[in-house]
Amino acid sequence: MTVRKEEPASDEHDAADGYVPSQRRLDRERHKRARARRATAIGALSTLVTAVVLYLVVVNAPGWPRTKETFFDAGYAREAFPKVLEGLWLNVRLLLICGVAVLVFGMLIAVARTLRGPVFFPLRFLAAAYTDFFRGLPLIINLMIVVLGVPALRLQGVTVDPVLLGGTALTLTYSAYVAEVFRAGIESVHPSQRAAARSLGLSNRQALRYVVLPQAVRRQVPPLLNDLVSLQKDTGLVSIGGAVDAVRAADIIVGRSLNYTPYIVAGLVFVALTIPMTRFTDWVTARMDRRQAQGGTA
Repeated sequence: MTVRKEEPASDEHDAADGYVPSQRRLDRERHKRARARRATAIGALSTLVTAVVLYLVVVNAPGWPRTKETFFDAGYAREAFPKVLEGLWLNVRLLLICGVAVLVFGMLIAVARTLRGPVFFPLRFLAAAYTDFFRGLPLIINLMIVVLGVPALRLQGVTVDPVLLGGTALTLTYSAYVAEVFRAGIESVHPSQRAAARSLGLSNRQALRYVVLPQAVRRQVPPLLNDLVSLQKDTGLVSIGGAVDAVRAADIIVGRSLNYTPYIVAGLVFVALTIPMTRFTDWVTARMDRRQAQGGTA
């Protein structure tokens, strides 16, 4: 007669002993760690080799001494840096103000394009014409028309401040792009969501506000952040009207010294300002992708 030995299966026993992974799992995890270390080492080595090759190619070029003197002069860099930083504050303010205006105006245009019913056809037509026009018009031309053309009209009560006019041009152009991002998010929400909201007694406006728009905005966060990154860089274009931002501050020094190092300084400052937002955008995108892969809401 065989006596079967009873094994404890209580939660207290599991909590006391803990989980012991199998040898196969330990080997698999060890192999993954080794492969990750090997991939990291190979990537670091290839990056180092590429950087060394590029450095040798650049410094051994026939025109490198003259290029170094013209674009990488430490003295002009020290002179330009504080003035570029002072002008950068204008770019940051333009980003904050124009960013909010673009999001609000873009949302209104997107909602206008998605209104239903024949009575709203004129509004839909105007919204579509607006997005088509300003998405097709180059930003630099839009800036020139607004910054240089509006003061030429000599209209009473209309500002001639290049900062305000430049911010207006940026808002007009980027609102068209952001409107299409919002519209894509609105149309990505399944019609059953709106129908379910209507069946619960919500009006069309309430269904749009409380059901459709929250889902649409949440889904479109990564492309919206990408548009804000682009807006952050393009705030430097307001300098064409004479506004003293980071680019214009560098341009003043270049015009006096005929040395282009201040442009390099301004470019690096913009890069340093843009990288955190770019990495944040990548993090948000990866987080949303993981949630969708796990079956969560976007």
